Amino acid sequence: MRLPSLNIGELIAKIPIIQGGMGIGVSRSSLAAAVANEGGIGVISGAQIGFEEEDFRTNNKEANIRALKREIKRARELSPNGIIGVNFLVAMENYKEMVMAAVEEKINLIISGAGLPKNLPEMIKGSKTKIAPIVSSGKAAALISKLWDRKYNYIPDLVIVEGPKAGGHLGYSMEELDASENIDLVKVVKDVIDSLKSFKEKYKKDIPVIAAGGIFDGTDIAKYIKAGAAGVQMGTRFVATHECDADIEYKKAYVNSKKEDIKLIKSPVGLPGRAINNKFVEKTKLGNIPIKKCYRCIVTCNPKTTPYCITEALIDAVKGDVDNGLIFSGSNAYKLDEIISVKELMSKLLSEAQLALE
Repeated sequence: MRLPSLNIGELIAKIPIIQGGMGIGVSRSSLAAAVANEGGIGVISGAQIGFEEEDFRTNNKEANIRALKREIKRARELSPNGIIGVNFLVAMENYKEMVMAAVEEKINLIISGAGLPKNLPEMIKGSKTKIAPIVSSGKAAALISKLWDRKYNYIPDLVIVEGPKAGGHLGYSMEELDASENIDLVKVVKDVIDSLKSFKEKYKKDIPVIAAGGIFDGTDIAKYIKAGAAGVQMGTRFVATHECDADIEYKKAYVNSKKEDIKLIKSPVGLPGRAINNKFVEKTKLGNIPIKKCYRCIVTCNPKTTPYCITEALIDAVKGDVDNGLIFSGSNAYKLDEIISVKELMSKLLSEAQLALE
């Protein structure tokens, strides 16, 4: 068996690997373009992407839209023939404006998690942009497909199934994550595939299902391909690459981490998260950290009661302050021991996966 290409309508990725969108600022045009150039799908994170704009604090929405458009343009310049996507949290206050800006820039793919993107088909109407919800169960996949079918006569172009070992925000309760060893991602992937059968038949259209969360090497990739997945999404492995857009100290935090450093945390977004333990994480356990400036970035966040400002925490980390910032990571970050190029990483993953499939 050979490693298949990932086909999303007319979009064909030679290698069925989607690089996960990582914010704030971890995956921008440099990383996304490098992955796309190697035949995978590169993804820019839209979360507070304008953090380096001069007017970010005073004109947040416009700063983010401006930076998003610039990063998409730059990614396209670096990878004119590659497939470029963006990842948006449904919980973002400026979700619709950001989606519309990405569509305007003719982005290939929009991936949405941290909530169900109920109205996403309406926002991409008349464009060639593909859309993919992130789900954690067959029930959720069926729910969003049924909603889109009824309301927009549309179904997902792609579905990403994120398991409990992913980095960043997670679509599980803290109790489920504590018992995450009982959640079999292979089984969840198969459940999602089954839940989409009737929609595929109705529209006579394939809906590729992508496995995500805790996928580390080519052997993992092969396992999910054998289980019926059309491909995988990987985030953590791409942090430890030269092309990753984060500061070198951020990358070193991954490489220097140990298994016991990977912790589950409470996020102001209202979802649990997974991050590397540091002074900041320990500080959050002592009580709420006062908010100096609220960006109104998340719909569910109340600055009066939120445990800390996630925007400031993530920006501090991506800029290199790895003691006082929040470093989101997948469960396998501690397995990384070197920083390599995206080309080297993709080649290694491809060889491992092919060997495991044979």
